[in-house]
This record gives sequence, structure tokens and C-alpha cells, in this order.
Amino acid sequence: MSASPPYAAWLKKSRHKVTTSDGVSVKVFELRIKLSSTPTLSAWAKVFREHYCLDAQIDRLRRGTGKSRAEYLTDMVFPDKSHDFGPATRSGDFAEILIADLLESQFGFWAPRTRYDDKLVRNESPKGTDVLAFKFYESGPLNPSRKDVLVSFESKAQLSGKKALPRLQDAVNDSVKDVYRISESLNAIKRRLINRGDEDGADRVERFQEGLEIPYIRKTGAAAVLCSSIYDSTYISETTDCAGHENINNLMLIVVHAKTLMAFVHALYERAANEA
Repeated sequence: MSASPPYAAWLKKSRHKVTTSDGVSVKVFELRIKLSSTPTLSAWAKVFREHYCLDAQIDRLRRGTGKSRAEYLTDMVFPDKSHDFGPATRSGDFAEILIADLLESQFGFWAPRTRYDDKLVRNESPKGTDVLAFKFYESGPLNPSRKDVLVSFESKAQLSGKKALPRLQDAVNDSVKDVYRISESLNAIKRRLINRGDEDGADRVERFQEGLEIPYIRKTGAAAVLCSSIYDSTYISETTDCAGHENINNLMLIVVHAKTLMAFVHALYERAANEA
């Protein structure tokens, strides 16, 4: 459905097996960022920026503000680098977008990107399920299959620090609520796609709404995005327990880590603004 993100080759799956305390497998990826690869970083910044504001719309949106493109994005669109809940929102938004990218590039899902471009408060994360992604067994909604898959993901981030927190367990805990949020999240995505004139995307989402004659596979996901300085596979195993999860038989667990990740996220937002 979607092209792989510019940095897809930088996502390296770990060969080391990690499981939770109750034996659920955790897929671990290391994001090996190449700071010397300016073309890839610029392409990434463009894709990242357009989650919040399409390049074709920036000049119309900033008109009347007296701000340059970079100033408009930095001051009015992107979460703030240091004020209020801005840094935490940056962490959360980046983690969600990263997981959506990973689901598409590594697992063959389609993850529509409608979550960030209509934020009313830039220093708050949008409400609802963090990531919804879909996989069609055949050609799409015109040929629905019982093997079609919907996955709802909750992601948690810890992009800096020296002491690890049980972020994967936090994501597992929150993912239990997704079964009650999926219908609202599907409706929100469909509305935004229709507003964009993307009828094909709306049809694809519609296949997974309620009232279906042909059911599908519902998977639940939990992800932690971490700075490598606090990534510890043993700690993750000891502090994560999925026993009793409402969708234990269809549970996906993912951890992604990278070096100096918070500093890189700030640099990505800066590049996204300055290269607009």
C-alpha cells in the first residue's frame, strides 16, 4: 500500500530472542541512524513533516501569521521542544509514527496517517488508539477475507535517561482498552480520509467497521520505543507480563531502540521545519 520510509534499511531486527515473563515473544529492532546520510535524513524529515502539515498547504496556512515556513511549523504546528508537555508529546508522536512505519515496512500492513494534521493543541497527543493498521489477504475491500487483519497498537516511549522504566508493560496495559476504542478510531480515520477525497482509503477502513458479514482477524499490539542507553532485554523480560490479556492469542510485542534518541528526535523536528 505505502512506500517504505526513507530510513527503512536502518531498522535491523535483533537475532537475540526476548520473551516476557509469561513466555510471549518480543520482536526487537535497532534503529541505526546514519547521521552522515543527508539525503535520507532530508527525505525522512519531509515525510515526518507531512504527517502534521502537507507541504502544498504550508504557505496558505501560514499566510496572515507573519511567520516563515520554519517559524510557522516550529511555533504553531510541531510540539514545543522544551515548554509545557511539548517534549513528552514529541516523544509520543515520534514513537507512534515510527511504529506505523515499522508495521508497513517490516510486516506488510497499511497504516493510514491521519492522526496529526488536525491537532487543536500541538502540545497534546491525539486521543484514541495510537496506531491502527490493516492487512488484506486478497486484493482489498472488494474481496474481503476472513484472513484480513486489523491490528491496534499502543506505543510508549522513553527516549532518554539512565534508568529504565517498564514501558512495554505500560503499553501492554493500555492495549487492553483498545477493544473498546477501535470503532471510534476507525470512524475518525474514515472521516479524515473522506475529507481528503481518499475514497479508496475510506473503503479500506470501512471493511473493518461493525456490521460485517465476513469477519477478520483482530490483533493487538504493544510497543516500546527506547533510547539504547536504557534498553535491557533482561529487564524487559522481567517486567513485562501479558497473562490475562483479553487478546493474548493474537498479541504482537515490539521494542525499538536507538542511540541518543531524544537528541535525534529534536534534530528531526528542526530539519523538518528548516527544510520546508
